[in-house]
Amino acid sequence: MPDNPRDELRATVEARRDLGPEYENVLIESFLEKLDHTIETRVRAEVAAQHGHQEYAPPPGGAHPAPGRPSKQADPTIAIALGSLGIGVPLTAIAVTQAGPGGLFLAWTGIVLVNIAAALGRRRR
Repeated sequence: MPDNPRDELRATVEARRDLGPEYENVLIESFLEKLDHTIETRVRAEVAAQHGHQEYAPPPGGAHPAPGRPSKQADPTIAIALGSLGIGVPLTAIAVTQAGPGGLFLAWTGIVLVNIAAALGRRRR
């Protein structure tokens, strides 16, 4: 996936325009798999960096601290929030396209609930 998921989304939308609506589901699934992999890689790298693990795989763009160096950010809440926003962008487009305002509401309600659950789970520790 390119350094910028927005570029990948733009490319997916362009491909959809070129290929037509019959390839829409395939293109969406492909984009979501790439986005999921990118988010997973970034979260793993952040967690490894926070815990000082040597198993460090920098994400595209290399915006994280070097291996073995402690991260200034010790709270995984930021990673969860950024992951939610990263998933929220394509999910918003898909929800509005497929289900309209009700789908948009449902998608963001789910994202908000996941963030609340993560915050409450973090608070209990």
